[in-house]
Amino acid sequence: MLKRIVNWLVLLPIAIISVVIAVANRASVTVSLDPFGRELSPLSFTAPLFAVVLLAMILGVVIGGFAVWWKQGRYRKRCRQAESELATARADADRLRQELGRGATETSGGPLAFFNRPAA
Repeated sequence: MLKRIVNWLVLLPIAIISVVIAVANRASVTVSLDPFGRELSPLSFTAPLFAVVLLAMILGVVIGGFAVWWKQGRYRKRCRQAESELATARADADRLRQELGRGATETSGGPLAFFNRPAA
């Protein structure tokens, strides 16, 4: 509940500021993707300034997220390998516990059997 309130306290002002900036920057701008022919290029379009800025921010977040995901791939691989080794080690430990449990009932208790004796 507290997390939801904090999210609203942070996100609401950001949303209000974004709307105010969008309303203040409604002028159309021409964006050209051709560095040599700017005005009548088939690679240019006209859009409101706020749309261009928001699109650039969204594109930056997506590209940055993909770059981080790609860069951390080796760590995810190591984590999967460690989880696999842990599962194998746990299976071995369980198997050894079962073997020791069976062995304790068949023998006289081994070299540390005196720990199980009652106090004098």
